[in-house]
Amino acid sequence: MNTILNISVYKFIPLPDAQDLRNLLLERCKQLALKGTILLAEEGINMFLAGSAEAIHGFFAQLKTDVRFADLQPKESWSDRQPFKKMLVKVKKEIIRMDYPTIRPANGRAAAVSAATAKRWLDQGHDDVGRPVVTLDTRNAFEVDHGTFEGAIDWRINKFTEFPDAVRAHQAELQEKTIISFCTGGIRCEKAAILMQEMGLNNVYQLEGGILKYFEEVGGAHYQGNCFVFDEREALGADLSARK
Repeated sequence: MNTILNISVYKFIPLPDAQDLRNLLLERCKQLALKGTILLAEEGINMFLAGSAEAIHGFFAQLKTDVRFADLQPKESWSDRQPFKKMLVKVKKEIIRMDYPTIRPANGRAAAVSAATAKRWLDQGHDDVGRPVVTLDTRNAFEVDHGTFEGAIDWRINKFTEFPDAVRAHQAELQEKTIISFCTGGIRCEKAAILMQEMGLNNVYQLEGGILKYFEEVGGAHYQGNCFVFDEREALGADLSARK
């Protein structure tokens, strides 16, 4: 019986009080017997938590009293056991490391495409103005090996800090196409889309909510395999159930 609610959510927003937040959030999570990881940085928050539905909902009810987090919309899935071993809250330089300090999503997001629109474009093979559509996997190679969109561009990167150099090497190939950048939950493809725009690629979109939101809203259409996740479930199928 699936009694454990798993959530993932992130937001790019200035958090100059990240260290104070660390102590507060760690204490709240311990009180509610939650496990998982929360990453905090000056650029925002990224979290993966699991626990009873009551505890998860209670945590977010408290968190959303802070106006900075009032609009958080976690992606949810269920499991029959706790997929995390401990509760960690860390303060980092970036909530997703790219080593490209000019990329500041809190100052303005790249254009996003919903799961439904992405599916429709992939169904028809082009966007709404007839431009060819390609999907670009921004994840690490070992994650891609668990599953990805059919025909997705995969540069075989080993860590996200390699992504800027990969864009430079392949920029000409993407120039006349509409690019949908995607990742597990949206955080990497958000930075990736901004970077590609800054490098002069004009028709770039991020997949809103990443693969997990796509699964939630439209299922597994145009996707092959499973989606790797960073917990003991290892990977999720298009129905958001664990698939080891």
